[in-house]
Amino acid sequence: MEQAAELPPNGSGLPARTEPVPVLNIANVLTVVRLILVPLFLVALFAAGGHDTGWRVTAAALFGLAAITDRFDGQLARKYGLVTDFGKLADPMADKALIGSALIGLSLLGDLPWWMTIVICVREVGITLLRLAVVRRGVIPAGRGGKLKTLVQSVAIAMLLLPLSGVAHTAGTALMVVAVLLTVGTGVEYVVQAARLWFATPRSGEQS
Repeated sequence: MEQAAELPPNGSGLPARTEPVPVLNIANVLTVVRLILVPLFLVALFAAGGHDTGWRVTAAALFGLAAITDRFDGQLARKYGLVTDFGKLADPMADKALIGSALIGLSLLGDLPWWMTIVICVREVGITLLRLAVVRRGVIPAGRGGKLKTLVQSVAIAMLLLPLSGVAHTAGTALMVVAVLLTVGTGVEYVVQAARLWFATPRSGEQS
């Protein structure tokens, strides 16, 4: 699908133009690349029994590359007016596929307690469903806490993917605990925001 985007003035004094945004743009390409990297990451993670040093470094590198695309695709879409319906759907799917697959993979290999994986995955699925439930009443924006949560999750996962031991591995586990706390905390914030939208905003078709 294509979505109209308002372009900024071109510096010539002419008013901004409105043009359709093509689905094939750099932001969406990065999102698709991230989706493609997920199965490649899983292959590297479980190769040679899941604890081969070389393959674990490769898995960490693929995860890091995918995480970098997550950092830039949204920024590019907003900065250059490349927001599309495809991107709105595919971007969060790619994010959850990457984080979820990494968490489940690490737990299957015994490198991450299952309770951490379950808490994070349940929160992500729950917030997604919550967003869908209130979408007709308003959009719940991603706050600073949510962005910090994603950053801490990504760094902690990357540390646990690397073949580290001793203090370094303990630091990765401790950072994951922080990520879990941020995950729960920001989840509560989203629930509060959703409740405010639900009770404060009239439904479509209702009189205010």
